[in-house]
Amino acid sequence: MADSAVTAPVRKTGSEHPILEHDATSEWLGISVQELADGYAAITMDLRPEMLNGFSIAHGGMVFAFADTAFALACNPSSAESLASMDTITVASGADINFISSARAGDRLRAEASRRAAAGRSGVFDIEVTAQSPDGTTRVIAEFRGRSRTIPNPARRS
Repeated sequence: MADSAVTAPVRKTGSEHPILEHDATSEWLGISVQELADGYAAITMDLRPEMLNGFSIAHGGMVFAFADTAFALACNPSSAESLASMDTITVASGADINFISSARAGDRLRAEASRRAAAGRSGVFDIEVTAQSPDGTTRVIAEFRGRSRTIPNPARRS
């Protein structure tokens, strides 16, 4: 018999997040939310030709922005009605990325962000970015570590 006091974390699939309400960058990138839970986010994006650098591989800034979006989604609650209804927001206080492999136009990128530690208003999140080629092979292209800080929501200031 299952213990009724123990419940699995609620995971949303294919849900939107309040911080995406006015996020033109994520819209331009074509980011799709796959899964959300407390301290967790999974997103995907199809790599387009205009996202490549002069070597015809994914521009590092595009991969960083993609991973940073997964980080932001994992840091902030998806349960809020809107960004304006949130008393606090969690932002990046720092981030590092290690590029492991390259990706090309036509690859589907996936970023999975997970909270590793939290204390007070600070947190640490790890984000793994993978690329799936049109032939179905998947490889890790980047590892991103984000440091977060929870602050008062500037949209709530009078």
